Amino acid sequence: MLRVGLTGGLGSGKSTVAGYLRELGAQVVEADALGRALMEPGQQVYAEIVEKFGQGVVNDLNAIVHPATIAAQRRWMEEVFKRDPAVVAVVESALIFEVERDARQRGETESMLGDWRRRFDRVVVVTAPDEVKVVRYAARLSPEGAGREAAEADARQRLKFQIPDAEKAARADYVLENTGDLESLHAQVVQLWQRLGRT
Repeated sequence: MLRVGLTGGLGSGKSTVAGYLRELGAQVVEADALGRALMEPGQQVYAEIVEKFGQGVVNDLNAIVHPATIAAQRRWMEEVFKRDPAVVAVVESALIFEVERDARQRGETESMLGDWRRRFDRVVVVTAPDEVKVVRYAARLSPEGAGREAAEADARQRLKFQIPDAEKAARADYVLENTGDLESLHAQVVQLWQRLGRT
């Protein structure tokens, strides 16, 4: 079994890479989808959010949602590995390193949140120039062009809170550069798959 974290900033192409890995045989789960499901009314996380809502809501939300999402990822991996112990389980998450940074800032250095190596055997980071990320993000939010300027401003603001690609790349096991050429990106994913011990 191999636990792989797939990360990268917004608009980097994580979802495209996840799709390629799925085609090659990996089991893939999207952390954002898990987090959204946990925040649905009737879920324990939702109840905790309602209880804690107030000043400092962003920190509270992260402190509630991230541990629950990571626990859900762990349960998903356990289920996947029960069915096939040799499978590659990939968690697509934009914030692997940011979750670690935030946990450490809260003093949680010994927790699973404070050290990504406790959650994953390998981490893959997808990089792209920031301006390319901004354009991709805005195009996804505003495919018809209406509101494009606001979407680009939102992307730039979000990127300020994400760890820069160079720092993520220095800590990752594998780096995929996505400048927009899908053939090149696909070839990199195939090479990655081979490095992960798959054919």
